[in-house]
Amino acid sequence: MKQIQQNEITDVPVWARDDAFPIAPNGWGWCNAKGKLKICDSLESLTGAIRDDRDGSVVLVWAPGHPRMILPEELEGMDDALRFARARWAQEDSASAQHRMRWFGFILLAISAYTFFAGFMIAALVAVNQHVEIHLFQRIQYGIKAVINSTQCGIASMMFVIFALIPWFQARKQKQKLGTWTKAGIAAAAPSIRFATWLERQKAPVTKIFLGLLTLVALAQILCKVESQGWSSLTTLFQTWDGTTAAGMIKDRYHHGEWWRLFTAPLLHGNVVHFLMNAAALAYLGKRMEVFARWPHLPLVFLFGACIGGEASARWVNTPSVGASGGLMAWLGFLMVFETLHKQLIPSRARRQLAAGVIFTALIGIVGYQFIDNAAHAGGLVAGMLYAAIVFPASSSTERPNSNFVDRLAGSAALAMIMVSTLFAIWKIIHAI
Repeated sequence: MKQIQQNEITDVPVWARDDAFPIAPNGWGWCNAKGKLKICDSLESLTGAIRDDRDGSVVLVWAPGHPRMILPEELEGMDDALRFARARWAQEDSASAQHRMRWFGFILLAISAYTFFAGFMIAALVAVNQHVEIHLFQRIQYGIKAVINSTQCGIASMMFVIFALIPWFQARKQKQKLGTWTKAGIAAAAPSIRFATWLERQKAPVTKIFLGLLTLVALAQILCKVESQGWSSLTTLFQTWDGTTAAGMIKDRYHHGEWWRLFTAPLLHGNVVHFLMNAAALAYLGKRMEVFARWPHLPLVFLFGACIGGEASARWVNTPSVGASGGLMAWLGFLMVFETLHKQLIPSRARRQLAAGVIFTALIGIVGYQFIDNAAHAGGLVAGMLYAAIVFPASSSTERPNSNFVDRLAGSAALAMIMVSTLFAIWKIIHAI
């Protein structure tokens, strides 16, 4: 069983304690996410800053009578200012989401219509060349199949879901919540806001190491592409990066003895969009896991999930694959089970965000099934869930589990393995130029 920290045990988790945030200066003021302090000359000035906050800059505030910085939601008398700011945020988010819905919808419709027309016309050429009669309904079927099998349509659909449909849904949901943004509603939302604010301020050095390793491999892939095709324009970044053949999960080669691809493929990415999406997921999931479950389990779960996801991909997907998604899905699955078994550590609203992440990933997997390795995603998710269920028993404690010597030894070995795999992947990519 995992050891629990014994010093300063309380009945509330660390993010909910009085000393969770820095000591407050004198007077009134607020600070942004980077910790920069803004002094206000009165309560009215602070209220105005909260009311006029357009981009979420006011993260923490202080006022006389509060020895520590607190959330704006926790300061008495800020209800009207907070409601005004939230209403403006919801309106601006809704307008932006509707604008993106129109543009991305138009792009998706245009690409789909062009692909359908191309398939429709190809059916006519087939009929002429093969001297057969193809009816109108059959030509329509050709067009529909062309759309379904088109990579361009798949990418456009995925971009529509990620950058238009989901933000539109979130903005709509946020707008509906404004009706409940009363004093009681603000108090109910405060724990999840406090949790997110506290988590954002925590350091996660091992997560940064992971980001650095993936970035090094990405740079090697980009340089390899530039070396082979030249740096003609910035579109090189958005095209398919090189390195898949050298160190990616090429299924035939893996089955014929190149077992090391199981460890190098998760470090590669297909293009800049693929890399940035995984990097964003890694930064959030990694920090959340490192802060609450401790750093040794980051490399252990990532390595376990990447291997299980890679093996699942090798068994059920024939096409080559790259990406850290198997390991990242393992982190997501781990956190879902870990936080369910340690309910006192995380507010319920924050736990629901992880379930939304699984739904989001599944939706993207359905839309982009042609070029997303759903087998690796599912394998990694299950691996992470099993790891958490076996290693971390259920607990009602508000204390974070503490790592022991065996955890740190195993975690160091797993991290060293990932570092060696990174260097090996870079060597294979450069050697292939």
